Amino acid sequence: MTMFRARIKFCGITNAADARAAANAGADAAGMVFYPPAPVAVDSQTAQGIMQALPPFVCGVALFVNADADDVRRIVREVSPHLLQFHGDEDAAYCQSFGVPYIKACKVAAAGDVEKTCAAHPHARAVLADSKVEGAAGGSGRVFDWSLLPQRAPLPLILAGGLTPENVGDALRKLKPFGVDVSSGIAEDGARRRKNRDKMLKFAQAARAAGNDNR
Repeated sequence: MTMFRARIKFCGITNAADARAAANAGADAAGMVFYPPAPVAVDSQTAQGIMQALPPFVCGVALFVNADADDVRRIVREVSPHLLQFHGDEDAAYCQSFGVPYIKACKVAAAGDVEKTCAAHPHARAVLADSKVEGAAGGSGRVFDWSLLPQRAPLPLILAGGLTPENVGDALRKLKPFGVDVSSGIAEDGARRRKNRDKMLKFAQAARAAGNDNR
């Protein structure tokens, strides 16, 4: 039997305490949102504290949506994220211009969307498949039609969109993506800017349990 372990990213981290709790729960990456309209957006000073709270082998990810290139460069300089994540209409030249590895989000609405994003961003480290919701750049908490995803994507696939501790195991057993990304599914009830410790732990446990299936 071949085992697999999906990587886990907890996104929308807004404070150092939640960053430490995410790492303790088993997250491989912590996402910081630099998109002011988002309810979980952070500034560079807060992000510096989050990065300092992350232990070795846990990746700090900076997320942007059609940001001005100078703003991205400033965050890269001040925060030193390990990875960038782009959720807008950014092209490959823009994404590569910051000298930091990146992943590109794809809002999935039809079959072939993921493949098109992979083709347009061949140097991305992964493509993140998310729900397409009008007026929302991400973090909608809505599940999309998983049948629209390719059985084998050209790049590592990260699954997002409405994942919770209750459905992540099923998602991993059915799709076996490289990783999963969750934000609202681990938020404190009624407080998007805080993460729920119990939900984080249950999400990670469910994801790890799904690794007992065949690859």
